Amino acid sequence: MASRDQELRRAVKDALDSDIRTRNYDLKVTVAGGVARVTGIVDTLSEKEQVDQILSGIRGLKEFDNGVSISTDGSIIDEDVEEEVTEELNADPAVNLRNVGARSVRGNVFLMGAVDSPEEEKAAIRAASRARGVRSVVSRLKINKNGYDINSLEAIFHHQVNNDKEDRDGRKDIF
Repeated sequence: MASRDQELRRAVKDALDSDIRTRNYDLKVTVAGGVARVTGIVDTLSEKEQVDQILSGIRGLKEFDNGVSISTDGSIIDEDVEEEVTEELNADPAVNLRNVGARSVRGNVFLMGAVDSPEEEKAAIRAASRARGVRSVVSRLKINKNGYDINSLEAIFHHQVNNDKEDRDGRKDIF
């Protein structure tokens, strides 16, 4: 059994060391009973997620634990995170930055606004996860199914009517 764990450890370590997004981090790998645990520090959420993708591709692992932490060199404040997220969103051609914004609370990024498709939402989440300092990404993006400009008075009116109806149907009453 120990030799099989050693083989799996070597396979995981080789896969991590050969991937461009994870190879520079000297991540630690242990395997016991076919269960892998990876620890260490990376700079971005997308790099931590890449560890999951790599581990899920290793044949013979019963399960894995991604114990990798996200940290940056030096302190980064929420305004810096928001700026970096905006840069990543702007650099992604699949995201219309005009309709997508981001707020960060202690590295937890909330995407707000509207997108034209589920694919654009996924692209925005991937782009935000590439920014330094991001610990998690929460999508509050709405998919614009009606085809109207989300900044129009009609869209604002419909949004407000829906909110008022929800308020009368059991949430807090604004009247």
